[in-house]
Amino acid sequence: MYCDSSTPALRGTSLAGSRGVSLAADIAGGTGQDSVILLHGGGQTRHSWGKAAADLASAGYHVISLDLRGHGDSDWAPDADYTLEAFVGDLHAVIATLDSPPVIIGASLGGATALVTVGEAEAGLVRALVLVDVVPRMSTAGVEQIRNFMQGNMDGFGSVDEAAEAVARYLPNRPRPSSSEGLLKNLREGADGRLYWHWDPAFQVGERRIDSSVMTQRMEAAARRVQVPTLLVRGKQSDVVSHEGAGELLALIPHARCVDVEGAGHMVAGDRNDIFNSAILAFLDSLELPV
Repeated sequence: MYCDSSTPALRGTSLAGSRGVSLAADIAGGTGQDSVILLHGGGQTRHSWGKAAADLASAGYHVISLDLRGHGDSDWAPDADYTLEAFVGDLHAVIATLDSPPVIIGASLGGATALVTVGEAEAGLVRALVLVDVVPRMSTAGVEQIRNFMQGNMDGFGSVDEAAEAVARYLPNRPRPSSSEGLLKNLREGADGRLYWHWDPAFQVGERRIDSSVMTQRMEAAARRVQVPTLLVRGKQSDVVSHEGAGELLALIPHARCVDVEGAGHMVAGDRNDIFNSAILAFLDSLELPV
C-alpha cells in the first residue's frame, strides 16, 4: 500500500448513470490508480462514509463516492424508477468509464446493488467486493424499523435541530454530536421552507421501488456466483444483519471473510468509522493491489 502523508482533496463531479440520470460524486486520486467505488445505503448520501473516502485516497486509491439516483445531489429519476435494476444499471454505467476493474464497497442498499451487479456479471467486471452490513436474508424487524423511520418524517422538519431529534430517537445508542450542522448535508429545503431528507420521496412510496422479496432472491443467486475476493463488514450490534444471516452469506460465498465491528449497529461507518476504515484498508492490503 502506498501512503501519502497529505490528504488528497475530494472534488465534486457528476457522472452519467443509466437512462440519462446524472449521478453526483466526490472523487480523489488519479485514474492511473486502482479505483474504489463507494455506494451508500438507502436514504443516505455520499457524506455517510465519514473519513473513509479521504483515508482511501490517502492510501493511494482512486476513490469515487457516489450519491445513488434519487439521493443527495444526484438526479431524481424522471420516471421514478428506483427498482434494483435501475441502481444496478447506474453502477454498470460508472464502472464502464474506468480503465480497470474497481473494488466496490457498498452499504445496505449500496451493498445489495454491488452484490447483484458482481454476481450477475461476467468475470472480470470488478476486482473485489466489500459488503457493509448487508446480506440476502436480513432481519425483517430491523428492515421495518428503517422503513418506518424513513416514512415517518415525510412532512419534513421545521429546523435542523428537529431533524437531529428524530435521528437521536432512531439511534439512541449513538452519541449525539455537539452541533446539528453536519446534518444539513443530508437535508434539502423544500419550496415551503421546511427541511426534508435529501432523497426523492418516490424512492419509498412510488410504484417503481425495490421489491424486497425479489431482491432477496437475486442476492442469493448472485452470491453463489461471486468469485472475486469478498469481505463482509457487520456491525456487531446490528439489528439488520444477524449472526445467522451473516453465516448464510458466508455459506453462499465460501471464500468470503467477515469482520464484526464492536460497538457498531447497521450504520457501521457512522458508528465506528475508525475501526471500519482500518478493516477496509487491511482487506485491500491483503489483495496486494498495485496502487
